[in-house]
Amino acid sequence: MGYEQLKLENQLCFPVYAASRLIIREYQPHLDALGITYPQYLVLMVLWETDSVTVNEITARLILNTNTITPILKRMEAQGIITRERSKEDERKVIVTLSEKGKQLQEQAALIPEKLTAGLVSERVDVEGLLKMKEQLNTIISYLNK
Repeated sequence: MGYEQLKLENQLCFPVYAASRLIIREYQPHLDALGITYPQYLVLMVLWETDSVTVNEITARLILNTNTITPILKRMEAQGIITRERSKEDERKVIVTLSEKGKQLQEQAALIPEKLTAGLVSERVDVEGLLKMKEQLNTIISYLNK
């Protein structure tokens, strides 16, 4: 093959994609125990940090489109995890708020990051390396998310 730039092993995107999928797979048993999906977990993390935010604030934090996040929010509302309500000041805005169930999930979810890190750290992967990789990925995300 004459196109070295098209070999899978030469791509930056593939290891990032594969690592993301495999890490999410590690999350799955913990999230299944909570009855939520990984995208729902991301929404919850935004709300646990700052409750009662607009849909647009959630989409901006998660770097997702509104048409991607809306079905996730609808499912979460049907599960009783969040509520959605039109803003009284601006009817175009929808405010998303944690329900009691959503607040209670935070306590159950609090141990997930520690469990995942413990599963990743080994002789070949250390905490410092993971933190450096996270910083590098955040730099790339910041650059690309213009």
